[in-house]
Amino acid sequence: MSVSPASTVSPDVAYLRTLPAVRERCYKIFSTATSTPSGLRYFTYDPTLEDAVADYCIAIIERDFGTNYSSIPPHGRWRHFDVGSIPRITTLLSSWAGIRRTPRPEVHPMAERIVHRVEAARRLVDLFMVSVLLDAGAGATWKYEEKKTGLSYGRSEGLAVASLDMFIEGRFCGEQEEREVDARHKVDAAGLKNLSPEVLAIDMQVHPTENPMTGLEGRANLLVRLGEALESDVHGIFTGPTDTPVPATERRPGFLVDYLASHPTTKTAIGVTEVSYPVLWEALMYGLAPIWPASRTHLDGVAMGDVWPNPTLATLANKPLGSAESMVPFHKLSQWMCYSLMEAMEQTLGWRFVDAQHGTGLPEYRNGGLFVDLGVLTPTQALLDASTGKEGELPELPAEHPAIVEWRAMTVVLLDRTAERIRAKLGVGEEVLNLKQVLEAATWKGGREVAKEKRPDTGGPPINVVSDGTVF
Repeated sequence: MSVSPASTVSPDVAYLRTLPAVRERCYKIFSTATSTPSGLRYFTYDPTLEDAVADYCIAIIERDFGTNYSSIPPHGRWRHFDVGSIPRITTLLSSWAGIRRTPRPEVHPMAERIVHRVEAARRLVDLFMVSVLLDAGAGATWKYEEKKTGLSYGRSEGLAVASLDMFIEGRFCGEQEEREVDARHKVDAAGLKNLSPEVLAIDMQVHPTENPMTGLEGRANLLVRLGEALESDVHGIFTGPTDTPVPATERRPGFLVDYLASHPTTKTAIGVTEVSYPVLWEALMYGLAPIWPASRTHLDGVAMGDVWPNPTLATLANKPLGSAESMVPFHKLSQWMCYSLMEAMEQTLGWRFVDAQHGTGLPEYRNGGLFVDLGVLTPTQALLDASTGKEGELPELPAEHPAIVEWRAMTVVLLDRTAERIRAKLGVGEEVLNLKQVLEAATWKGGREVAKEKRPDTGGPPINVVSDGTVF
């Protein structure tokens, strides 16, 4: 563990996997919107409307939280699990914390067990990781009926509740004959490799005509590749407790907890454990690198994940499209996962993550749609001409199209600027209202609400992104 995983790839690949690279490349594209005659290629940018976006977001914050900004939770998967104001994760944690008798006393008469908080943290990381990887857009029509309540949910919340039901049933666990029911409340390599699009379709109640889901096969393949990545982990990130060898088939996402706890940068003083956010980020970047589709952008023989070439950067650097200098990294799912896992470990273990300032706003269609629907970004004729959708309908483009890359890069910068404007208007500092809270209470929610206002039939984004279930 003394050797950084970043040393195993080329300097260009290593750099594009860092968080500072996300802002650096996105701000380069933003600079062309403000400093060059031609501006952006696929959007016109109107900075005079950014104040209106901030005001729209402030109205949502005041409606939902008043001035109690400290009560705003960070942006993370946890909120989706609790849709309908049902505290599903807290209930799950409470069930593990209580002492219960085994459901099969004939095997272990009068046996009792309690889940230690480290194991509880592992389990939450297990759950949150697979749930985030399932959280690409499901489409406007798919719904999931929760087994316990009979309530139906769509989009991100539906995916969260569906993944929670699968987790509780042990669908992600290879040992289906565990003696205690809750012992199957885990994710391991064997369980993930048993998944298939057909299995996922059944568990997520997908029907090709009555309840279709976008990107079903991509989601299933992503989880299977996660199982393979756990088995083949060469960095020791998911290998488990150092004093207890774990078979490769039983490696878990939750063993990330053990990796961070024993990392040389992790410090404990006055009862508080401080964990490096960059170490968590690096662990996810390199531990999960094998899961991204081989069809993604390649650099120096490495599949880069959510990293895309952009002609504006190529021109600025006087380099060919596809060169390292032309690449824009976003790492949206990885950042969403990082925020979500950090909260899971903070809540179960009381850890404090430090040096997290380089995390960015998430460049996805809710945050990005906010700026299009409120007029800060307006699609140009070039974008409309490039659309693969039907004439007269919303523009539709694949994730790799330079128009989508441009939109997402602008979104990263505009989220920074919107957060700054909100704080200035409210008269508070970043220590009171940080970017993760703004994402949670304002921009993501605002993007969804304005979409529903403008397109009440679907509530979808102003630009449709063709999804394989692994980006958005």
